[in-house]
Amino acid sequence: MPASNVDAPPEDLPDNPLVKALERLPVHPTTLTIFGAGGDLAKRKLLPALYNLAHEGALPVRFNLVGISRGPLSDEEFRQESAEAIRQFSRREISEDVLTALLSSARYVTGSFDDPATYTTLDEVLRGYDESAPEPLSRVFYLSTAPSFFPVIIEQLGQADLTSCAGGVRCVIEKPFGTSLAEARQLNRDVLAVLSEDQVFRIDHYLGKETVQNLLAFRFANGMFEPLWNRNYIDNVQITASEDLGIGTRAGYYDNAGALRDLVQNHMLQLLCLLCMEPPVSFTADDVRDEKVKVLHAIPAPTPEEVPGMSVRAQYAAGTEAGEEVPGYHDEANVPAGSITETYAALRLEVGNWRWAGVPFYLRTGKRLARKVTEIAITFKPVPHLAFAHEDGSGGVRPNVLVLTMQPNEGVSISLGAKIPGTRMRIRPVKMEFLYGTAFLSQSPEAYERLILDAMRGDATLFTRNDEAEEQWRICDPVVTTWAQTPGPLPTYPAGTQGPEAADAILQDGDAWRAI
Repeated sequence: MPASNVDAPPEDLPDNPLVKALERLPVHPTTLTIFGAGGDLAKRKLLPALYNLAHEGALPVRFNLVGISRGPLSDEEFRQESAEAIRQFSRREISEDVLTALLSSARYVTGSFDDPATYTTLDEVLRGYDESAPEPLSRVFYLSTAPSFFPVIIEQLGQADLTSCAGGVRCVIEKPFGTSLAEARQLNRDVLAVLSEDQVFRIDHYLGKETVQNLLAFRFANGMFEPLWNRNYIDNVQITASEDLGIGTRAGYYDNAGALRDLVQNHMLQLLCLLCMEPPVSFTADDVRDEKVKVLHAIPAPTPEEVPGMSVRAQYAAGTEAGEEVPGYHDEANVPAGSITETYAALRLEVGNWRWAGVPFYLRTGKRLARKVTEIAITFKPVPHLAFAHEDGSGGVRPNVLVLTMQPNEGVSISLGAKIPGTRMRIRPVKMEFLYGTAFLSQSPEAYERLILDAMRGDATLFTRNDEAEEQWRICDPVVTTWAQTPGPLPTYPAGTQGPEAADAILQDGDAWRAI
């Protein structure tokens, strides 16, 4: 094998660019294998994330990269393509020294995921790295492939005896983890027949976002909110994940998935769990995930008869976005005629436990809405007595709303009632706001950076456990099934608007959607 700065002992590398760090994290020497290394996710997210970690000195000194895909490439061609992807998509200024150190020992394996010969070659490559290292290397397998290959790859890894080594083995599985409850259960059976649960890292990149993790800090590092965090003070909660773009060239994937499978079943339910969970005993992986599962378990799955009253689906029609005319969903390229795949989904859920009983949780997501935003809005109950006289009898007092924004302007805001200057007692809502961009001068890491690093460290706190994945599907599966059995056409909403008027039907009396 060629000599590599990444593989040399640290005492021989005082100037190794990979160890010029703002901080050093305790990560065991690791070989990372990316299945589907020629795919879009690897090029746009995974390889740039690895470079960014290397740039910050967060990777171990001995770090090796292996790519596997069907396209025939030499090791050098793989390094060149990886370098080009990193230059194009990395958020960091490119240091050629760091880039060379990261990729100089990278290897590539050409082969099909169902071919045992692929895994024989992979075994030879991994053994070569192990033999050149003074201590056992950890192995991380990242499945960046179509979901149909997940069980195939894991079965082949088991048959090739690649699921155990002295340094430990971990397997990262991308979403979607099944497209129904039955599929999720079967996939769990397939995975856990080969790997133990502590080796499996089901990734949800939303949990790697800095502002999502800040939800935990916000809740459990500030005692002032805990007394109010219950049904006695909170009127309703709205979780919104809206996009202003259409499906673009993703019709092949999106028309088989739809808005509910794409975002609600995973990302949005995870946000709901973080918002509603009880304080964990510790912030270890199982303690945190135990509390999240309790939240999911407390959400009753709707019956087929209840689905129409607690859910809404729709498709975007032609409209105007950013001043430009845009087509409707059925006019997008490669969308099947008569498709009833939803581009907008909204649900009303209830968490049936002591803390949250009776509080409606509204989840909505959609394409081609007025703007791109991901936020959680907690509306508190109004004050019990209004002492201020006003023409409309309200005194101008509105309920306090706490908004946690994940994108685009990450931060926290709360609306308060304040007196308008003047001789009369007039009340108007004002906003107190904290923004990440102004409070912290450092740049937040990309979600995949944090999650890849955690997988290498063996920290599964921000990954989904098997029972968690199945509970999420238990909630959403009746909705998906009922929708599939309900003929179209679907309600529509013009592109660039707030969504379908039909979404108001799932709101309880007095509630209203926040403007997007």
